[in-house]
Parts: sequence; structure tokens; C-alpha cells
Amino acid sequence: MTAAPTAVRTQVAIVGAGPAGLLLSHLLDEAGIDSVVVDQRTRDEIETTIRAGILEQGTVEVLDRLGEHSRARTVGNRHDGIELRFEGAGHRIDFPSLTGRSVWLYPQHEVLKDLIAARLAAGQDLRFGVSVDGVDGVDSDHPVVHARTADGEALEITADFVVGADGSRSVVRAAVTGSSTGGYFREYPFAWFGILTEAPPSAEELIYSNSPDGFALISQRSATVQRMYFQCDPDADPNALSEEAVWENLQRRVPGTTLKEGPIFQRDVLRFRSFVAYELRRGRAAIVGDAAHTVPPTGAKGMNLAVADVVLLNQALQALILRDDAHLIDAFAETASRRIWKAQHFSWWMTSMLHTTDEATPFDRRRQVGELRSVVESEAGMTYLAEAYTGWPLASMD
Repeated sequence: MTAAPTAVRTQVAIVGAGPAGLLLSHLLDEAGIDSVVVDQRTRDEIETTIRAGILEQGTVEVLDRLGEHSRARTVGNRHDGIELRFEGAGHRIDFPSLTGRSVWLYPQHEVLKDLIAARLAAGQDLRFGVSVDGVDGVDSDHPVVHARTADGEALEITADFVVGADGSRSVVRAAVTGSSTGGYFREYPFAWFGILTEAPPSAEELIYSNSPDGFALISQRSATVQRMYFQCDPDADPNALSEEAVWENLQRRVPGTTLKEGPIFQRDVLRFRSFVAYELRRGRAAIVGDAAHTVPPTGAKGMNLAVADVVLLNQALQALILRDDAHLIDAFAETASRRIWKAQHFSWWMTSMLHTTDEATPFDRRRQVGELRSVVESEAGMTYLAEAYTGWPLASMD
């Protein structure tokens, strides 16, 4: 006879222990709302999967709420600008002079370490190795998450609200939109060939370089490890090029800057996709972060957009659960969508302005350079880029 599922009751069931899910559980806990967070990955997998991270100032200010567990300001590196490079010359966008704001270079897996440490210290019901099969009853007052532990034991979590923060392959999305894939979608005809290398920084700030040979991004990770990318075919084999060929590709696309080379110890190909789910909320369930939307990395919006979702949803859930007030949760999807589509536009704009395509004509190339000049030779153009890159204001946390 099949054993009865283990039953768990909570106010908010959160599927996904990524930045969105963990941060939401922290903010809810501040308000006295309990939650259960589940993730199919192990804690080690979550904390050691290396992903880049550029944090908007607003995101850093939200992470400050972790107190002693937040290392974004102490371990992360504050950057006050970026360089747009084209036609062999660099043009610096000075964030503080244009907007009074900055960004922090702090990898996502380090943010996750901070969030997990903070949640475990607070006694969070955080369950790793739990696979979610589906969600029922989102149109009722008590939706149920059906899951299985790492040992295969059935688990049912009944909640007042369910949040899908379970990434781009979200299971919860199907309960919200009626389909695991339903949404607005765009795939770009190029990808990024990314490397991690043991070398000192090649520049003090990030370089976004447009060249006739394609785009390159010279980023950083630490004083001794650097992250760099160059535009490639989406089907490129990351292991096909020799180290010499990788460096030749990078250097050729950043004319005017001599890159500091070192051993390459990781390489991958990152595809470019944009996605926004048709629906962000249905009844007593909502999706946030990559479960709701993905953007190309060019605009550095991914994790920051997830944090913006969470700030809004936190306010809505507090009103719903503590005051039986549904007006914020009813407005959540529309309010969140405004920022999501602004971020989609900014990411598309940065991507199209900096990358080349096989179909581009000489006219297209000259127009693109004209667009870049329209940005760097105009205070208004630079201000728009700086405002979007450092982040639009978040909803009030009060």
C-alpha cells in the first residue's frame, strides 16, 4: 500500500531557493509571515553553480536587510561606470555624475550563500532535494504543492499562497498560465562564448565593445579571476577553440585595450533568449524571477528584475495575509509587467546596439555606429543608459 504523503501547512509555499524565493521568504519573515521553501537542487549545487552578477543599487539596498549575512558591499566591488568601446576608442558612462547611483559586481552564487545563511540562521523551513510535481487548487483559498523528497517520499504542502520562483523551467508556471511554455518569446541569432581565466583585471570597469568582428564584454570576478565573453554562434562548441584562438578572438574585438591573459579554467556558451509569461498570477499563485521572465545578459537585468518582482509581491502578500486586503495582489501582474517590459526593451536595445549579425549590410553597420555616437555624445543619451543600468526606483519597502 502506498504511504500517505507527509502533510505540511504554511502561509506561503515557495518553490525555488534561488535569489527570488529566498529573498521573498526573508521579507515575509520580517513581517511575521511563515513560509516553506523547497528546491530540487542540493545546497551545494545552489552555492557552487557559478553565475555572474551585477547588482543595481536598489538590489544592494534590499540585500542590506540581511544584516550581518549580507556581503555585497564588503566583498562585492562597487563600479561607478562602464565603458562603451567602438571604432577603437573607449567612452566612459559615469553613473554617479549622471544618476547619483552605482552598481556592484557580486556573483549570484555569492548572493545565494548570503541568503541561505540568513534563512538558516532564522530557522527557515528550507528543504533541498525536493522535486515539485505540480500545484493544485490555485483558484481556492488553500492551494497545494505536490512534491517528492530526495528519498522519493510524497510531500504535500498546503498554503494560503504559492509562489513559483523555480527558474526558467518552472513547474508552477503551468498552474498560473495553463502551460509550462506559454509566453512571449524571442531567440537571438547569436550567443556568448564565456570564459573564466586566472589573470588580473584588464580594466578597472566593464568594457562593452562593438567591433566589426562582433561583440565582446570584458568583465571581472575578483583580483585574480576574470570573466570575459565574445559573440559566437549559438551552436558553437565551447571546447572547439584552443586557448590561443580564444584570446585572439577576444583581443581582436577590443581594439585599443591589451588584455591580460592567463590560464582558462572554465568555458561555456550562453544562448540569448527573451521570455515573458502570458500571466504572472492566477488566484492564490504567482510566478517571479526567471519563472516569469528571462532577458539577455547584456543589460544586467536578470537577478535585479527578480528582486523587483519580490519587493512588489512581498507588499501584496503582506496586505493579503495580514489584512485580508487583495487590491495589491490583484494589481501585482500589471504593476510588475511595467518594469519587466522596460527591462526587456533595455536589454534588447543594448544587445542590438552592440552585436553584429550575418544579415547586417554596410548601411546597418554605419547606422549602428551612429546610434552609439548618439549615446556617448549626448548627456541625455548617457543618462538614459545610466538610469536603466543602475536600476529604476523600486517600490517602497515601508
